[in-house]
Amino acid sequence: MFQLHHEHHLQAPDSFKTAEEIEQEKSIARYLDDPECLVFVATVQDKIIAFVTGHFCELISTVSKPVQMGSIDELYVIPEFRQQKVAQRLYQVLETRLAEYGVKQVFVEVWHFNRGACDFYSDSGFEHHIHWLRKKLEQ
Repeated sequence: MFQLHHEHHLQAPDSFKTAEEIEQEKSIARYLDDPECLVFVATVQDKIIAFVTGHFCELISTVSKPVQMGSIDELYVIPEFRQQKVAQRLYQVLETRLAEYGVKQVFVEVWHFNRGACDFYSDSGFEHHIHWLRKKLEQ
């Protein structure tokens, strides 16, 4: 998880806290302790090389109909194991488990600069749902 946040900070330091700062606020323990959260890891010789975290709940909105939804909160593969279908296998395990819990839709938030993740999710069948745009105001 530290490596994931470190890479995000390096790519967009104006938007992301350092991995050290995030580590103080967020831990894998919150996923392990919550029955609506899921964690799966991939290992090679007892070394974790990738992980995915997600959760499921009923999405209730004032404008849309309720839906049983799942989310991918974090998905990370260490660099030397990328391009080996590890992310695809981990995601498939998560999707299968979410479906077993009655989830009808899966959501993921990906930053535009992360082209690899954007391509991965597109290849996995995800489509644009909401366009969330931002504009920096000069002071």
